[in-house]
Amino acid sequence: MTITGQPIALKELRGKPVLVVFWATDCPSCLKEIPDLRALYQRYHALGLEIIAVAMAYNPPSEVVAVSRAMQLPYPVALDLNSAHAKAFGDVQLTPSTFLINPKGMIEKKITGLFDKGEMQAAIEQFLKE
Repeated sequence: MTITGQPIALKELRGKPVLVVFWATDCPSCLKEIPDLRALYQRYHALGLEIIAVAMAYNPPSEVVAVSRAMQLPYPVALDLNSAHAKAFGDVQLTPSTFLINPKGMIEKKITGLFDKGEMQAAIEQFLKE
C-alpha cells in the first residue's frame, strides 16, 4: 500500500522494468540518490519503467509522507510497516538497497548503497528494447 492509499502488486507490473528502492528518511545516501531516481522516472516512465520506493519499517510514516512531499517524489512510495516487503526481498537491512526487476519479473540486479546512474540507465534501456 502506498502513502496515497494505492495498492501495488509487482505481478501486475510484469512486462515492464521495475526499480524497487528500500530507503529511509534518516539515510543520507537515500536522500542523495532521489534526484537520480526522479530523473530516471521522468525519462523512462512514459516508456514503461516503474519505480517503487519502499520505506523501511522503522521509519515513522509521518516522516515518510513529509519527505516524499518535500522532495516531490513522482513515483509511488510504500510503507513497509511489518517488514514483509524487506523480507520478501531477502531480508533487506541496509539502505539504500535497489533492485532492478526485469520485464519477466526476475531480479536482475541488487545494489546496496548508491547506484551508478549511467549503468542503471543502460540496463533500463536494454529492458525497454526487449
